[in-house]
Amino acid sequence: MAKFRYNNLDNVSTDKTLKEFRKWREERRRKKKDYSYVVPSTPPRLAYLAENRLETTITWIGHSTFFLQYEGMNIITDPIWARRLGFEKRLGQPGIPLSEVPPIDLILISHSHYDHLHMASIRKLYRAGTTLVVPVGLKRKMLRKGFRNCIEMEWWQENTLGKIKLTFVPTQHWTRRTPWDTNTSHWGGYILQPIESDSDKLSPNLYFAGDSGYFPGFKEIGSRYKLHVALMPIGAYEPEWFMTSQHVTPEEAIQAFVDVGAETMIPMHYGTYRLADDTAREALDRMESARLKQGISEERIRTLSYGETLIIQPENRITGQ
Repeated sequence: MAKFRYNNLDNVSTDKTLKEFRKWREERRRKKKDYSYVVPSTPPRLAYLAENRLETTITWIGHSTFFLQYEGMNIITDPIWARRLGFEKRLGQPGIPLSEVPPIDLILISHSHYDHLHMASIRKLYRAGTTLVVPVGLKRKMLRKGFRNCIEMEWWQENTLGKIKLTFVPTQHWTRRTPWDTNTSHWGGYILQPIESDSDKLSPNLYFAGDSGYFPGFKEIGSRYKLHVALMPIGAYEPEWFMTSQHVTPEEAIQAFVDVGAETMIPMHYGTYRLADDTAREALDRMESARLKQGISEERIRTLSYGETLIIQPENRITGQ
């Protein structure tokens, strides 16, 4: 029986030929890269994070993994604590050791690639009170793996979890874990909003962009939602002729930030694993040049260290570690 295959908006393809893979491999052999820059680390505020259930916080673990505290819930995005990803060694230690992560209420998965859905990490985070949220097409697999409290979502679908309104929104990407399951589940990002109440001090709206090439969907997301903080990928874009349909460049990440209309951007998806040929320093430098070119004020882009926590007040004023 043929498996259902999911697509991007406008059916944009991310398929690559064997000839293109060989061309990339040949290019990589000729490149000389400086990998001396390492993303800095900050000792995590473990005692504070263990006790906090009131303030909105964002702590970068590494890659696309964040520990979020939002509307009384502890949340993990795209968990991966792996020391290696294939043949590539992790370039920096996780911002919080896996054994010291506070009990998790909600795990959000953007898509089924190993660097965004690491099964061993999920197993150590998942407990009786944890809800796992995955893109449509992936729930059956996760149930087979033993994660009984699992919800799958389609693009633009909303769910209420605790005091949070969660929306699954489009990205431009693809999925595969084996040679036989390409695009058999979807991909996307998440928007977190507080459920409306009588209080005039609501938590900020958060946007976790997942993994994506640059596409018109960013503008549509911006037209539908008032966003305060966007967690936006900036790495794994080189060579651009190969990666363009699936990973934004730093310049495109800044444009996507403008498109969605968020007040603050936090970069991610760089510096933790060598997934492509760009370096963390190159990604950050190009992001900064794009910020200047767009005339975006410096304080609107917050580059975190591993383990660093941002505290976001109800009036959306961000404070540091």
